[in-house]
Amino acid sequence: MNGTIVVRPGRRLGLRSVDPGDTRGLSSRDEAGEQLASDLERLRELQQLLAADGRHALLVVLQAMDTGGKDGTIRHVMSGLNPAGCAVTSFKVPCAEELAHDFLWRIHRAVPPRGMIGVFNRSHYEDVLVVRVHKLVSEAVWKARYRQINEFERHLSENGVTILKFYLHISKAEQAERLRERIEDKSKNWKFAAGDLEERKLWSRYMAAFEDAVNRCSTPWAPWHVVPANKKWARDALIARAMVEKLESLRLRYPKPKTDLSKLVIR
Repeated sequence: MNGTIVVRPGRRLGLRSVDPGDTRGLSSRDEAGEQLASDLERLRELQQLLAADGRHALLVVLQAMDTGGKDGTIRHVMSGLNPAGCAVTSFKVPCAEELAHDFLWRIHRAVPPRGMIGVFNRSHYEDVLVVRVHKLVSEAVWKARYRQINEFERHLSENGVTILKFYLHISKAEQAERLRERIEDKSKNWKFAAGDLEERKLWSRYMAAFEDAVNRCSTPWAPWHVVPANKKWARDALIARAMVEKLESLRLRYPKPKTDLSKLVIR
């Protein structure tokens, strides 16, 4: 049970059936911390192997409600990686140039090259989440995007990009607590935005949009992982373990040297 909840293609998962406080078999913060430390060490080894192998890229997609833990995940799971081989892209409101292209244009530009790990803080899924909730485009437009996203991700996967998609699932009560903390803790005031409260009023709409996204866009080549995220220590350990397992499944290997090293003499 010690793992994320993988949304099986063709089987609908109701988010109400997932307890955001579930620790997925991790019994304590200490156990999770030990597992995380071990997996982060392994991740560093695998990152070097990924770069040396050169056949694959890893794209990690993080989606969540406001305060869901995207930044925290990046800070605690990705910060131990070699920055030379890891790039984080945060997708904000599209600029004029981006709006002049199709919605996937800016996404494709940020996809990591082979040998690299890329992390998306929000992603192309905003175009079936916030766009849907706020009715920025017609229903026909955003519904067509599920198919377009699946085809886009299939194209990436067939061209060496392995995709890991995590939905960080927190409860509405947990979000309220985190928002209060941002107001009360002066060191976190800068994180608070009044707009977060307006978005919170649309919680049920967002839950419906997230549920459709993880079900309609969970495919054999890019399944969604739902991560119960009320407990940050469990969230970090679960995501690190999933990343280790995915990279190990790629059967990465060091390339053979181009010259016979046994005949070289360094004087």
